[in-house]
Amino acid sequence: MLGVPGPVKDWPVPDWAVLREAAASVAARAYAPYSGLMVGAAGLCDDGHVVTGCNVENASFGLTLCAECGLVSALAAHGRNRLMAVSVVAADGWPLTPCGRCRQVLMEHGGPELLVDGGPAASPQRLGDLLPGAFDRSELEVRRGPGGTEPARRPAVG
Repeated sequence: MLGVPGPVKDWPVPDWAVLREAAASVAARAYAPYSGLMVGAAGLCDDGHVVTGCNVENASFGLTLCAECGLVSALAAHGRNRLMAVSVVAADGWPLTPCGRCRQVLMEHGGPELLVDGGPAASPQRLGDLLPGAFDRSELEVRRGPGGTEPARRPAVG
């Protein structure tokens, strides 16, 4: 389970310009032969480190990996715990808002307080505001039966 680093005031302060630069740098290495949209993501971890990821397209479009998926993979691969802030940009350096699927992936590794870059002229947004009512671990726990293996029985309706 991801550790909660404490109140927001104790989190590292994001340097959005540095995160955007890191995201743009990794976007240049994206594999996007089909859409041509090269995307990079950079995330500030609760320990102050920055991790990055880029999109990797596939001829079977449904198997394409967004930059945020690469970011979360890097988070795990480097033994980092939790994301505090994320910047997602195209190769031109301009911010992109994560798609719905990526918002869900980021929720698992940053929670509703994760800050998402709004760009140089906008304020960052809380992920919880971008994805209200997110599906999370508590949804699974409520529906598991004793021992976590059998689905809980719901009472009959009607």
